[in-house]
Amino acid sequence: MAQSDLTGMSVAIIVTDNFEESELTGPREALDNAGADTFLIAPKPEWVRGFRHDQAGDDFPVDQTLDEANPDEFDALLLPGGALNADRLRTEKRALEFVRRMNQEGKPIAFICHAPWVLISAGLVKDRRLTGFHTIKDDIINAGGKYEDTEVIRDRNWVSSRQPSDIHAFNEAMLELFSERVPAHA
Repeated sequence: MAQSDLTGMSVAIIVTDNFEESELTGPREALDNAGADTFLIAPKPEWVRGFRHDQAGDDFPVDQTLDEANPDEFDALLLPGGALNADRLRTEKRALEFVRRMNQEGKPIAFICHAPWVLISAGLVKDRRLTGFHTIKDDIINAGGKYEDTEVIRDRNWVSSRQPSDIHAFNEAMLELFSERVPAHA
């Protein structure tokens, strides 16, 4: 794959405490290296804590709260997984509104692991092809999605992946998808 140039692209990354740390750090590094400007958005200000599978991870500074963030100011969206993170975010009204707005405008969305729960709760997975962690397969199917157990799936403006071991393929597909969209803010 050719090196993606995402210079000038503004990418929202929505998480809350207990996100799967590698699903934030690996994709964010790939985006930063491609020239994108990444912004960590969370329900609360200051810091969010990552998780490394079942162990507490590092703290990460929050750039904007969900109340401050405006989907119109971003060109793309990244949703890291982690069961606790995704389960909490799916109950955050502002997170669901943000995701719906990004999707409605056809902006690229990349998500991994348990993050499809957010899209399910936003009412967006019906008739879409996607993957996620194997334990949420039934949730995807029951919401009308077409689940496939593969490392990465591209469906229109979405790229999805299953788990941390798929991050390399996920990053490649995410960069390709994001590079196809002209940034809204040159």
